[in-house]
Amino acid sequence: METEDRRVWHRQLFDALRPEARRAPLSRRALWADVVLAVLLTFVALVVAARFPGDGPVHVGPRVEYGIPEVPRPPAPGVLLPERESSPPWPLVVLSALPLAVRRLHPLAAFAVVMVGALGIGDRASWITVLTCVIGAYSAVMYSRHRAGAMAGMVVAAVLAGFAFRETDPVFPGWSSPAVVLLVAGVLAGVVRLWRRQLAAGRERFMALERAQEETMRRAVEEERARIAAELHDVVTHNVSVMVIQAGAARKVMDTAPERSKQALLAVEAGGRAAMAELRHVMGLLAAPDTGHLDGAADGLEPQPGLGQLDALIERVRAAGTPVDVTVSLPPDALPPGVELTAYRVVQEALTNTIKHAPGADARVRIGCAGDRLRIEVTDTGAVRGSPQADGNGRGLIGLRERLAVYDGDLTAGPTLTGGYRITADVPWRTA
Repeated sequence: METEDRRVWHRQLFDALRPEARRAPLSRRALWADVVLAVLLTFVALVVAARFPGDGPVHVGPRVEYGIPEVPRPPAPGVLLPERESSPPWPLVVLSALPLAVRRLHPLAAFAVVMVGALGIGDRASWITVLTCVIGAYSAVMYSRHRAGAMAGMVVAAVLAGFAFRETDPVFPGWSSPAVVLLVAGVLAGVVRLWRRQLAAGRERFMALERAQEETMRRAVEEERARIAAELHDVVTHNVSVMVIQAGAARKVMDTAPERSKQALLAVEAGGRAAMAELRHVMGLLAAPDTGHLDGAADGLEPQPGLGQLDALIERVRAAGTPVDVTVSLPPDALPPGVELTAYRVVQEALTNTIKHAPGADARVRIGCAGDRLRIEVTDTGAVRGSPQADGNGRGLIGLRERLAVYDGDLTAGPTLTGGYRITADVPWRTA
């Protein structure tokens, strides 16, 4: 147990000491912003240094030297005493501010140079010197790849600044004020850096989940397209087979029964039109390897289902324990086989969802026509409270939308006001 804890501690220590990956290159705007900030701070620091109160000698009268108030009188000989300190050298002032121009490119180096210049100024430092040190400390902890080195350097710099700038702040005199200011800046930078890392990690996880969801949807669409292509292939094959049979019959009776041959040729024409309509839909799909049929017709020998097999589907659903009320109102003309197949698949998928996600619910199926469009509506009353429900991934609805898109149809799905669920499909049924 101790060995495992030691390994964990060593791993955490190694992660803390290991440099982070290189950051993305800074934008030109960010680089120019740092340069402008550094130049502005340098200019202000030079102005403040030029107005340092220690510049030049001061005339001190004899009585003032002993604390005796001086009575106004004509000027008398006095003593010129030099000020204890002169203004800080301008190279050190520049050194304490200008390196901030690269505070994000080379944060540790910039902070080190700024601290060298500031420590060289010492007690002659002003508020602008402390400010440049604070910005350097924040930048070092915030942007350096070496987190441990930045934190250690910030602590050492805070202690040194506390002793070097002890007379800088008149409000909080002593060594603690500059040290506390630098430590607070470093801690704030560490907190912001940690928050940004967590935010970036969360964004990366979200993008990974989004990519996985897109991949799942893409696979579902490809599988459904393959299935639709296989089913429409069967429909077209059936139409072409009927055309061949009718053409052969017309050839045989063309001489003996011209009227019958005419009827056979009309049937060939109708079958050809239907086959061409289905072929247009097939050509709109990107066929993939067949993944099998969900209704058991995977061997390709059974006919594709249509609304004629709807009663058998309803009976299977009722046998599974879901009451179903069905109302079907079809147009007098026959529906194209592909449209019938699509309508059947919509009802099949909707009832399958009811069985999986709303056990104990009642279902209602409504199929009718409004002009040239076939409308399919399947509604359930919602799951009974306390009943187990299966998890879904939405691939069934994705497949239905893809299937209806082949025929320029629409699909809407969503909960009802009473707590149930409704799936509505609308598809043109007349072929050109």
